[in-house]
Amino acid sequence: MSESDTPTNAADTARARLQEAMQRLANGDRSALEWIYQATSAKLFGICLRILGDRSEAEDALQDVYVSLWQRAKSYDPDRASPISWLAVFARNRAIDRLRKGKVRGGAVPVDEAFELPDKEPLADAVLESGERSVRIQHCLGTLEERQQDAIRTAFFEGTTYAELAEKRGIPLGTMKSWVRRGLAKLKRCLEA
Repeated sequence: MSESDTPTNAADTARARLQEAMQRLANGDRSALEWIYQATSAKLFGICLRILGDRSEAEDALQDVYVSLWQRAKSYDPDRASPISWLAVFARNRAIDRLRKGKVRGGAVPVDEAFELPDKEPLADAVLESGERSVRIQHCLGTLEERQQDAIRTAFFEGTTYAELAEKRGIPLGTMKSWVRRGLAKLKRCLEA
């Protein structure tokens, strides 16, 4: 692992990309809102759901978050908070507003307890990093020979053993192991590049 691939640098990169998208959004770039949504909606939905206790209500609150974000993107100040912290507060406030207005049915936490709810979801930076890693893995898998690609996907994503793969393909077990071993070596080189 090179120094530029350390978790801190990956988190810094994810944070910088989110800050850049927030700036683009503040300048009226609609595509930035879509990118921000893809990068943050899972975490923000989790916050809304924990507070509201109802999936439909949480979805409505999340929609409010992004509508408000579109309208108020210029008010984000990167010197005061990270983008995900600012958005998390935004989501929490939208959910609490729904509680206060009595829009929520049963299952919600009391308003005074909503402020103290811990956030057990992974940090958005980690989610972004994971998504980037997934895209990179898919790209690198695409560079493999089709038989290696198929064997690795089946073995690692579906849990099929090498013996089952070899039997299914009608080839010797040693050949299957060689395909996978060579494919994994090439995959590793691609991921480290």
